[in-house]
Amino acid sequence: MDPQSDIGLSAVIVVIVTFNSIDIVDECVESLAPAFPGVALDIVVVDSGSDDATVDHVRQRHPSVRVIPLHANLGFAAGINAGAALSSRDQALLILNPDVRLHPGAGSALLRSLEDRSVGIAVPRLVDEHEALQYSLRRRPTLGRAFGTAVLGGRLSKRCPALSETVARESAYESATVADWATGAVLLVSADCRGRVGAWDDSYFLYSEETDYCLRATAAGFAVRLTPEATASHLGGESTTSPALWSLVCRNKVVFYRRHHLVVPSVLYWMITTAGEAARAVLGSRRSRSALRELLSPSPLLEPARAARAAAPGWMCFAGQDWWYHNHGHSDFQLMTRLAHDRTVLLVNSIGMRMPRPGSSTQFTRRVLRKARSTLKGVRRPLADRPRFHVLSPVILPFYGSSFARSVNRTLVRTQVRVVGRCLGIRNPVIMVTIPTAWEVVAPMRRRALVFNRSDKHSAFGEVDSGYVESLERKLLEQSDEVVYVSHALMTEDQQLSGDRAHFLDHGVDLEHFRRRPSGEFPADIASIPGPLIGFFGGIDDYVVDIELLEKVAARFPDAHLALIGDATCSLDGLQAMPNVHLFGARTYAQIPAYGSAFDVALMPWLQNDWISACNPIKAKEYLALGLPIVTTWYPEVVRYERVMYATKSHEEFLTAIAWVLAGTPPASAEGCRSTVLEASWDQCAERLRVLAERGG
Repeated sequence: MDPQSDIGLSAVIVVIVTFNSIDIVDECVESLAPAFPGVALDIVVVDSGSDDATVDHVRQRHPSVRVIPLHANLGFAAGINAGAALSSRDQALLILNPDVRLHPGAGSALLRSLEDRSVGIAVPRLVDEHEALQYSLRRRPTLGRAFGTAVLGGRLSKRCPALSETVARESAYESATVADWATGAVLLVSADCRGRVGAWDDSYFLYSEETDYCLRATAAGFAVRLTPEATASHLGGESTTSPALWSLVCRNKVVFYRRHHLVVPSVLYWMITTAGEAARAVLGSRRSRSALRELLSPSPLLEPARAARAAAPGWMCFAGQDWWYHNHGHSDFQLMTRLAHDRTVLLVNSIGMRMPRPGSSTQFTRRVLRKARSTLKGVRRPLADRPRFHVLSPVILPFYGSSFARSVNRTLVRTQVRVVGRCLGIRNPVIMVTIPTAWEVVAPMRRRALVFNRSDKHSAFGEVDSGYVESLERKLLEQSDEVVYVSHALMTEDQQLSGDRAHFLDHGVDLEHFRRRPSGEFPADIASIPGPLIGFFGGIDDYVVDIELLEKVAARFPDAHLALIGDATCSLDGLQAMPNVHLFGARTYAQIPAYGSAFDVALMPWLQNDWISACNPIKAKEYLALGLPIVTTWYPEVVRYERVMYATKSHEEFLTAIAWVLAGTPPASAEGCRSTVLEASWDQCAERLRVLAERGG
């Protein structure tokens, strides 16, 4: 084990979006190394459903390039988002058309432009195949510029800035000119800009998406700047010659304007654009005749709502936890709150898998009361900064033993979900199911896609009717459009049922949230405990946590203190009686990093059972992000982290590993631990999930 062998990141991720590009993509890829001498590049080709063997060609000719084949042509922005989802938040993003060839040193010059933190998007001088300058800088769309283009035409209107979007002064391309936006053939987007602006709007399909993104970047305080010493050859697209593509250009210009302006100016913009194309159609322009039909049938003034519904579906998630009393670090919550940036999301709190019973279920009264309190909350928007995120606690009849009761229950829950969904404008949602009992609710529901979030093997949970739950899991594995896993072991076990619909979607971690706090920021109650401090944070459930092992830890290290932070659903009487054990109870998600930062050793004391064998604890990444020395019992997914944590296979090994850490021999340095999760952001996970679920809609 080498704790110093940190995982490196490339400085730039390059995303090339292809469609039937077999004849042009090679020169694009081959131009990258000379353009970025000495710079590490992560090159991704996203293919938009080509039928000309582009995918196989790139894989054979460029084995170091990652290839993402989409099922269909979902548009330029969707391709960018699919590629960007593989990147780290610390990487700049270079977006390329496959018909672009960067000149030597161009990439390095663009990177130097980003050293000015006010620059969010750097663009090169574009020239055609004959080295003639292409006017690639643009001004913000206005009524005056629409009028100039419609009446005077592109060539004449370019002479007056008030009448043309195109910056047509050659001198502007000889200096570091700031523009409102730039054509999307080559764009280098800084990591800061990406983090602030977010994903590209894929509802445009083609054209205007770069207008939208650049103007969102300028609104966020970033400049779009030309780098004159960087040059790229652009062979040019077909938008000015192809009637179909020109029609899309005209439509999307109106769509974009309508999204950013009130009705009256938008109607005027549409009328001006339509009149200009009508005049050219009368003069015999074939492309204008096509554009005119597109502008009139139906009016693109209605397109924003229609496109938003089609390209940005609402999401419904049947969660495995309850928002109102479970830790918000759970994957369902993290993924859905991030999707709610630009999607309407309805999170349905867990509908359960069994009815707690007195005498056989731990803390029976507490469980029933907290579920009742949750149900009384109905539908709410719990996050002020996520107005599109909604939480529903449905009324449930938790009777799982009777087929008649189950039938009544699923109808009751389905009715509530449908009514709330319609009130929120969710008509054809992507449905994600984590808890298997939701299958009977969602089976007949209209949906764009069904995703089974196979985060755990629920049939292995001791208190449920394992046969019944296993039958529901099987239905979901057979009927879901996509199945996502956090455990390679469980994914392999299900392979015959899930087939090529199975995808590994690892957990993320909020790196900014889980950063090591200095001792001055430790909460007073844990700061008052003398070290060394052996700690655990998270839910303490008797089917997950090895309580006997925790008692052994406290007994073996009487001069250390054991801090347990989290809600316990089982008896901890034995631990509570030990003088060096401190039970803090539940703490909020916001408080957890400050408590965890006080640990000298972080524990993952899991039981050895089928449930743990199919899990991938989020806690591992949270501990690693905090840079803590970790001692864990063994579980299959831990093999990816054995170089940065002690993974043990017996109680005695577990106790010995703790002794090593306390003696000054941690499994890895704090920096080495954190480096292993630098690419594991929840934003990336949510974007991968979104692309996966929506790509076939």
